[in-house]
Amino acid sequence: MCVAVPAEVLEIRDGNIGLVDFGELQQEVRLDLVDVQVGEFVLVHVGFAIQRLSREEGLETREIFKQVYAAMEN
Repeated sequence: MCVAVPAEVLEIRDGNIGLVDFGELQQEVRLDLVDVQVGEFVLVHVGFAIQRLSREEGLETREIFKQVYAAMEN
């Protein structure tokens, strides 16, 4: 099974690299596969943004991930 994680694009750098925010982690990812602007959400899989999401979808999916992690800790 493959998992893609939602992240918000904070900055677009030279070489089609974006700085994204996963909520508690910021990381550089490749933006070669999507046309995206700062402030938009993307799904990230193995270091590549693979799909653009609406802000609502991104925040909702991020919340679901938080709930799953919290349940796993209990």
